[in-house]
Amino acid sequence: MNLQKLRLRTFVIIGLIVAILSGFIVQLFAQQIVRGAYYADIGQIITRTAPIPAARGIILDRNGIPLVFNETSTALVFEAPFFPSRYTEEEQAQRNEVLVALLALFAEHEAEWLDLLPLYLDEHGNPQFEEYREDDIARMKERDFLHLNEWASAQDVFYALLQPGRQPGRFDLQNFEPQLARNIASIQYNMWRMDYRIGIPYIFAHDVSPAIVSYVLENHQQFPGVRTQAVPARRHLSGTLAPHTLGRVAGINAADHARHRDSDHPYRLTDDYGAFGLERAAQPDLRGREGEMTITINRLTDQTTQEITTPPQPGNTVVTTIDSGLQAMIEEFFPANMHANPQRRHPGVPVGGAAVVLCVRTFEVLASVSYPSFDVTEYAVNFADLHSDPRTPLLNRALLGAYEPGSTIKAQMSLAALQEGIITPQWSIRCTGVYHFGGTTFRCPQVFLHRGNPVNVRRAMIDSCNFFYYHMGRQLRYAQINAYRMAQGLGVPTGVELPESLGVMDSPEFRASRGQTFYEGLNLLTAIGQGNLFTPIQLAVHTATIANFGERRSASFIHSVRRPGTNEIVRINEPEVLSRSGIERRHYEFMHGVMRDSANHPGTLVQRYFNDLPVQVAGKTGTSEVYRVINGRNTLTSNGLFISFAPYDNPEIAVIAIGEGGRGSAIVIPTIAAIYDYWFNQNHLNAPTRENVLL
Repeated sequence: MNLQKLRLRTFVIIGLIVAILSGFIVQLFAQQIVRGAYYADIGQIITRTAPIPAARGIILDRNGIPLVFNETSTALVFEAPFFPSRYTEEEQAQRNEVLVALLALFAEHEAEWLDLLPLYLDEHGNPQFEEYREDDIARMKERDFLHLNEWASAQDVFYALLQPGRQPGRFDLQNFEPQLARNIASIQYNMWRMDYRIGIPYIFAHDVSPAIVSYVLENHQQFPGVRTQAVPARRHLSGTLAPHTLGRVAGINAADHARHRDSDHPYRLTDDYGAFGLERAAQPDLRGREGEMTITINRLTDQTTQEITTPPQPGNTVVTTIDSGLQAMIEEFFPANMHANPQRRHPGVPVGGAAVVLCVRTFEVLASVSYPSFDVTEYAVNFADLHSDPRTPLLNRALLGAYEPGSTIKAQMSLAALQEGIITPQWSIRCTGVYHFGGTTFRCPQVFLHRGNPVNVRRAMIDSCNFFYYHMGRQLRYAQINAYRMAQGLGVPTGVELPESLGVMDSPEFRASRGQTFYEGLNLLTAIGQGNLFTPIQLAVHTATIANFGERRSASFIHSVRRPGTNEIVRINEPEVLSRSGIERRHYEFMHGVMRDSANHPGTLVQRYFNDLPVQVAGKTGTSEVYRVINGRNTLTSNGLFISFAPYDNPEIAVIAIGEGGRGSAIVIPTIAAIYDYWFNQNHLNAPTRENVLL
């Protein structure tokens, strides 16, 4: 009985196995024979999704003039899977062959391609690392590219790039001439860095000429997978217009990419990112939202179809506070005037300096000029020269340059002394030309201007009497002096969106941090503008604060952010009150008149330049001594400064300028006068165009 049951179960199991196998055989027959052609076609069709880059937002000046915008350009791209891969030695050799042909074509046409390898061959053919590329160099050495020690030299890296191997950074280039091998490695390095794959083509070159495009298309069999693609290209109204302020975009670097890795809107390695200037400061506003495209590739027919599944959203429009006409005028006039007046400058000092114009009501920056300057559209090409130029054209002197204020500080000293009751408008002192304190003699070279008469604060400002202000410094001392200065914008952040220096505010604490001693006599020197370093933007804010009766507001380069197309307001930058000086309005009103007299004193160079202006200017001259190395020797030179605002009785704009190497304010006064002439004679408004302009 048990044996019969066992046999029955065996037959059942065998029957089930046969049935299952028969089913598999039938299904296999259907797939291979009946529907074989269908499944063969399916295997040749690849479907991928790819990001669609969003157009970057544009940057406008305060009047709606486009300063930075986008244009469509033709790029040459490598498109997977049609471009040769590097999975086998044969495919790697074919890829190198295509790259050699492309490099030869671009060399023939003297055209540029995207070369980002942080390594070059010097005039002797020795590999060297690019300066200022430490992050990229370290990235190349990591395990997932070359797998080298962090102390590997440029020679080690170059040797590794030429070797065959399984590492992504080894390209089997030993049989190529060194410079050509380096160029091929540069392309493949960037393909790896940009995460080149199906759906993410690699851009080999931007702004490709019609001649190159025609040659590639006509010889497409020589360049498999090389296609043309319309891409947005960043353009500037002028590459020399406010380059320090506007900045530029570049491929996102490793640090920025890592910083945004866990954000709600992370970046791809192929994305652009603001490198400096407003392009960087306004990156969240200028960046759009990428879309998505579905790509279907038929490997049999070499056909590709694309379908937009999510359209991209362009970035917002950033409206700056800059008046492009005023900015351009200063950029042309300022250096030309300094070059044209060598007698007003110390020989051997390169022409340089800064000029800043602020709206007194809003503290918006109407113009910010730094000289020497550069063409931002040529930045990548001239990178090495710009960084090595001893004149430091990349330094934004308006925000990062630090200068002693010289006698321009005397307006602030006068206001502090008036408020503290140390002086009155009528109080006077007799200047002897020599002020004795603590066993030290402090001299006043302006003594001859007083003609033996007592000096009150008005005469001290007009004649720039050091003796008068030595006494003020002795009475006020550094703590009170610094408190008033900071309340009026010196030695503190101004609020601008771009990086700025805080300068140096002299004090016992500062001296101690340098291992130095603060002597009481330094109270006297700080009163005439020595021993402290302030930036031009700080001096402009300080001057605007004086013009604004002691109320200091946040300075800004961005007026508003708007939706593209609709002009809908996303955000308006309302100026924030940062501090109030605590000085009574009557003292400011008095000082406005004193500064008007100082800037319009009969017989002076200042008065001669300001005499024909349609408004009365209030201002103060200044000269600060600076030791510079000239021809190998430490030489005493100076800078020329001027701070001002106008109209003196209803201030609209504040204007300051600093001329490096100037023997006095004469080096910048023509520029100051030209700015006021431009602004008021052309009937400029002191507020940007708002809702009634089509941006």
